[in-house]
Amino acid sequence: MKHGLIQTYPLQPRIEAELQKRFRVHRWYEISDKQAFLQEEGETVRAIVTGGHLGVSRDLADALPNLEIVAINGVGFDKVDLAQARERGFRVTNTPDVLTEDVADLAIGLSIAALRQLVPADHYVRSGQWQKAEMPLTSKVSRRRFGIYGLGRIGKSIASRLEAFNAEISYCSRRKHDVPYAYHATPVALAESCDVMIIAAAATPETRHVINKPVLEALGPGGILVNVARGSLVDEAALVEILSAGGLRGAALDVFENEPNVPETLLTMPNVTLAPHVGAATEETRAQMGKLVLANLDAHFAGTDLPTPVV
Repeated sequence: MKHGLIQTYPLQPRIEAELQKRFRVHRWYEISDKQAFLQEEGETVRAIVTGGHLGVSRDLADALPNLEIVAINGVGFDKVDLAQARERGFRVTNTPDVLTEDVADLAIGLSIAALRQLVPADHYVRSGQWQKAEMPLTSKVSRRRFGIYGLGRIGKSIASRLEAFNAEISYCSRRKHDVPYAYHATPVALAESCDVMIIAAAATPETRHVINKPVLEALGPGGILVNVARGSLVDEAALVEILSAGGLRGAALDVFENEPNVPETLLTMPNVTLAPHVGAATEETRAQMGKLVLANLDAHFAGTDLPTPVV
């Protein structure tokens, strides 16, 4: 008999088909009476496949006494209680590396979009304003000062791309790295040194709201904030306040504190570029992520080493 598996959100059809071959898949997002399901099927569920943006609540894990593995289709694991996993003895995996290029590409794309005002430019043409007057000048991308908060896999990949723009690159991280970029010990110091600040760090209790009002004020009225990490790293209320007061030139955001909900004020700002958490949302990368999810599940139930364990 196949083991029960909870799938918390839709995946690529080919990955879902492979899951169906291996497990009795329960699509959590389609179950209307979740409490009744847990009472009837909870003991049969031994695996969960979820996204990094969704994770697994402590209550759901508690309702699954035979849970053995949570396979995250994503790199972030901040929405899974790792202490609970260790206490209970269930494994946690993620899909690092395979999405690094896509997230780094998007960080560059958002930076260009914000500096060159590509979204307003598109509207300028579509609305017929170009027929009346030239669009106002925007800002140069090359040779600009970029600061990266978090110099892990993704941060380093962003930096390597910025080198092609002859950028002046600096970073803030938990430790110094052997890289040719200027190091700053605090986010405020990083913000003071750059024109564009790109957030690429992991979400942890320590990094919650690390980009706060003092950091945003240090970035200043000529600065742009780009976030491709997690919404929780930015004090969103402070960001809205400072943008509303003209304290920043703009922002480009792929992630938000309460996704998919976005502060209404941000929706009205022409100097803010918004994306619906699409950092790793390409056909190619999602396929690779799905394969890695399957590989982790296969390894666990075969009793072999997990390819990418978190717990």
